[in-house]
Amino acid sequence: MYLIPANAKRGQYIFGLFRPVDLVIFGVGLLITIIMVIVMPTQQTWAAVLSVSPAVIAALLVAPVAYYHNVLQLLIEIYTYFTSRRRYIWKGWCIKDEQQWTMDRKLD
Repeated sequence: MYLIPANAKRGQYIFGLFRPVDLVIFGVGLLITIIMVIVMPTQQTWAAVLSVSPAVIAALLVAPVAYYHNVLQLLIEIYTYFTSRRRYIWKGWCIKDEQQWTMDRKLD
């Protein structure tokens, strides 16, 4: 048995924080923002906010959160928790002890 340090997973991430898919999400959001800033008239406040919003949303999705990799992973976990069927299977020591007890009893 080997003990794995708690921070071993961080070594697999880019810069210790990002997966490749996170960088793709942020890159796509940044690219859409650049295109929107070029195309839209940013002299108006609503147009400026609208054109910058893809990069802000992408940055919030890949921002690190405690106990989860990032906000995107947290949202996926919340969605899965509330939409999938939860099935709790309990297998405890009582079942195994009872089976062992009946096996010992048959041998006597």
